[in-house]
Amino acid sequence: MNIDRIHFVATGGTIDKRYDPLSGQLYIGAPVLPEILARAGIEGKVSEVLKKDSLDISESEREQLAAFIAALPEHQVLITHGTDTMGASAALIEPRVPGKTVVLTGAMVPWSIAGSDAAFNIGVALAAVQILPPGVYIAMHGRVLPHAAYVKDRAQGRFIAG
Repeated sequence: MNIDRIHFVATGGTIDKRYDPLSGQLYIGAPVLPEILARAGIEGKVSEVLKKDSLDISESEREQLAAFIAALPEHQVLITHGTDTMGASAALIEPRVPGKTVVLTGAMVPWSIAGSDAAFNIGVALAAVQILPPGVYIAMHGRVLPHAAYVKDRAQGRFIAG
């Protein structure tokens, strides 16, 4: 299935992390979006922007991301992003994309590790970006809310309405 009216953007974050057995460290690898989409039989445009842990994204890089999203011809955009600063990026993107539906999602466990929530979160985000009215949303843990209505509860390790 070709989803030509949706643009997929990968920015890095936990969802794209891989484990290096030699160093014992996690690092951000290639975007997992193409693989997850392919497993679902979906073809889509995927752009890689930033490739960073969200805690390492500077304000100017967040501005670059927002400008990239605003310049896209597609009106539906799904972004994979690190969960720590997903809300900050969403808040910066929102005023720059009137008329677009943008959904950010990520993972608490990397795609490369068994038990990851990555594919589920992307699936929810993909459905949401196709049916929601213009705005900027976060899709995590089976819920989709306007970005300002979500908070990351670090004690629970989940996003909750807030």
